[in-house]
Amino acid sequence: MILSVSRRTDIPAFYSSWFYQRIKDGYVEVRNPMNTHQVSKIELSPDIIECIVFWTKNPSKDFIENLKLLDDFGYTYYFQFTVTAYDETIERNVPEKKQIMQTFRNLSEKIGKEKVLWRYDPVFMNEKYTLDYHCKYFDYIASKLGGYTDKCIISFIDSYSRIKKRLEAQNINGVTPLQMLSIGELFSSIAREYNIKIETCCESIDLKQYGIEKGHCIDGELINKITNKQYLFRKDATQRKECGCITSIDIGSYNTCHHNCLYCYANWIDTIDKNMIHCDPNSPLLCSELKPDDKVTNRKIALCPLEEEELFNK
Repeated sequence: MILSVSRRTDIPAFYSSWFYQRIKDGYVEVRNPMNTHQVSKIELSPDIIECIVFWTKNPSKDFIENLKLLDDFGYTYYFQFTVTAYDETIERNVPEKKQIMQTFRNLSEKIGKEKVLWRYDPVFMNEKYTLDYHCKYFDYIASKLGGYTDKCIISFIDSYSRIKKRLEAQNINGVTPLQMLSIGELFSSIAREYNIKIETCCESIDLKQYGIEKGHCIDGELINKITNKQYLFRKDATQRKECGCITSIDIGSYNTCHHNCLYCYANWIDTIDKNMIHCDPNSPLLCSELKPDDKVTNRKIALCPLEEEELFNK
């Protein structure tokens, strides 16, 4: 099992105590986003988790310090760490970027640069965030993170219906195919200066001519590298067609991220502060408690097969 922590919220930034208590207790419960009364109980033993993938914009000091607990228990993990060039009008509660980049470097020094992937996404355009703006600050960030990461993952904004009004209020536009090609060419040239490989996330456009491959944010090849094993992974059928991620289980909850970024598909209801108040580290559910009409089901977990096991099972 690959554990995703989390596409739906920033657990390393805001829910350190809750997450580590879940690790100590050995299980977590997750509401089905499509039917909130359906709850899955998921075992968190390191014996059945091949890797944990963390998604964050600013992991807390407490979260990073407690990574030792994961090491002691024998978990393998890596981070998807977002650093963009947007200001507080877009990323409304994200701390200063200089602080975030220092945290990125500190984390990289602690766990190794191959386990800290830089995300510069989503990319969008308006009168302020022009092509020149993105290139200027992509170069600046790359200069600070060069040597502390091997890879940068980029994606272009998707205008989900639930956030469309927010984007329109800031005159945020999608990126045309021609602009994508320009970004690919310029970003690739910048990244090469700092020995950073670029991949795209969930994009149909082909940027191979600039040395940019389609990426796998939850990446089986990387997991095999850092575990020193050869698992056979499957593409995640629950994600969008262009997504290259392998199958994982996400333990986050929507509408619980206090970064409150304008472009975020995971926050669309103005109840974030109210939801966060309900976070109890001792509750198996994030920002929630079990209710009488909830139905809890033990989720069946299938171990990822190893290549040599498949060979001898044929």
